[in-house]
Amino acid sequence: MLFSRKALGVEVGPAGVVFALLGGRADAPRLERVASRPLMPGSMRTSLREQNILDPQHFGDRLREAHALTLFRGTRVSVTLPDAVGRILLLDVEGRFKSRSEALDIIRWKLKKQIPFDVAEAHLDYQLLRTRDNGDMALLVTLVSRTVIGQYEDMFTSAGFSPASIELNIFSICRAFESRLALAEDVALISFYDAILGIVVFNGGIPEFVRIKELPGSSAIDNRAYMEINNSLLAYRERFPERIVPKVYCLAAPAVASEFCGMASEAAGVETNLLEAKAIVKPSDSAPADQAALFPYTAAIGAAMRSL
Repeated sequence: MLFSRKALGVEVGPAGVVFALLGGRADAPRLERVASRPLMPGSMRTSLREQNILDPQHFGDRLREAHALTLFRGTRVSVTLPDAVGRILLLDVEGRFKSRSEALDIIRWKLKKQIPFDVAEAHLDYQLLRTRDNGDMALLVTLVSRTVIGQYEDMFTSAGFSPASIELNIFSICRAFESRLALAEDVALISFYDAILGIVVFNGGIPEFVRIKELPGSSAIDNRAYMEINNSLLAYRERFPERIVPKVYCLAAPAVASEFCGMASEAAGVETNLLEAKAIVKPSDSAPADQAALFPYTAAIGAAMRSL
């Protein structure tokens, strides 16, 4: 393990646990193996405030079973969770912070009336995106209830794993396709993954609009998804009327990907480009190579890339 270049990513959702084992280099990842195990209905839920794992023994057993299928002994994992368990915000803050502690206090104060749980009891992380001309700081902020994140940490540790990082799926997806997104500084990513619509618009390579919408029971090509995409892009144009988004990337399940791209193209007014997991990793002989088999592992692959 000491000199291993392998990295293990795991995605957790109500349907099951999904592992992706990567090798190679960060700029040329190789997919060694994938493995998954379903979760019993009702054993997990996505909740902002309350514990997500309702049957800890079952969850731990499925984690260990899926991990065993990877034939990898390492237990250090990068975890990715459904976007619906947290909140992602873009926030402008006046002035500069004297310390990280001061930053967290100021952010908590600004958000205390915007978040549907106690911000004081939330795990909070932020990233400085840019300093504006007037000195204000543009921040990317992520919050997850400590009750929720603490339970995931405990579940993984109890099952014998060492969680190196825990993040939300939209960040794992962005990392998975970072090499493609970075080719165009002004670009939008529109994804429909695990019944969650994600829209991230980058300007100059920096995110300046993020919208995450849970659409349970909806398909990527339902009218509801189209309305959410259309309304989100209208909101972006109203906020940044001078901006033009010349390139749009889409991600959706292979069975509906083409139609989803067409729907996003109609809303965005530009041609769209499909993102596929098969284009970002080189599969080993033990891993699937076709997009239909790889799509469910997209977020786990992105999580594993964080540690490669």
